Amino acid sequence: MVFVDTSAWFAVSVPTDRDHQAAQEWLAQNDALLVTSDYVLDELLTLLKVRGEYRRALCIGESLLAGKAARIEWVLPPDVEAAWRSYTRFRDKEWSFTDCVSLAVMRRLGIRQAFSFDLHFRQFGSIMVHPA
Repeated sequence: MVFVDTSAWFAVSVPTDRDHQAAQEWLAQNDALLVTSDYVLDELLTLLKVRGEYRRALCIGESLLAGKAARIEWVLPPDVEAAWRSYTRFRDKEWSFTDCVSLAVMRRLGIRQAFSFDLHFRQFGSIMVHPA
């Protein structure tokens, strides 16, 4: 399984994004199950809309919610609690709360790989981030 972050979904969805080609290439060769979270979905749809990509938000949102693009893992209360601990403990990092939730979900599911262009995922230390 590979956890997909907002930055990767955005890059895949928006042809003008600087990481679009790398995202498309990595996704084309990937054969692992893609997993994302409802927090990432929320962040992605909001980001697309505020950046003027509402039509793309509708397309990717429909695909994700239908389970076509990836499996959505719904965040549980223990994930939020674990995320809060990371958020308050690692003050020297600029991790968003959603980043911390993603880490908690990945730990709960035993996922050790992420598809992301977000530097913060590389800072997690125990996660292999694609593309390399």
